[in-house]
Amino acid sequence: MEDFFEIFRMNVKFYREKAGLSQSQLAIGADCTNGMIGQIEAGISKPSFDRVIAIAKALHIHPADLFLRNASVTVTHTKSILKNELLSQIEEFIDKQF
Repeated sequence: MEDFFEIFRMNVKFYREKAGLSQSQLAIGADCTNGMIGQIEAGISKPSFDRVIAIAKALHIHPADLFLRNASVTVTHTKSILKNELLSQIEEFIDKQF
C-alpha cells in the first residue's frame, strides 16, 4: 500500500516551492503556524482535513493534487479529450446509423 502521507507532504513542499512561497508565507495563507507547515513537510505532523483544504487554497490548487500530483489537471485534460474527440465521433456515428 502506498504511503499517502509521504506523497502528501512531498507534494505540499513541491507546490509551495513551485508557487515561490516560503513556509511562512504558506502558513499565513493557510491560517496556521510556520512550525505546522515545517512539521507537515518534515513528516512529523499530519494535518486535519480542514487544514488540507486551507493549504490547497493557499497554494491555489485542488486538494486532490496534494495526494496525487496534477490530479485535477489530469481530470480536466481527460474531460477535454472526451468532450472534444469523442463527441465528434459519437455525432458522426449517430449520423451514419440514423
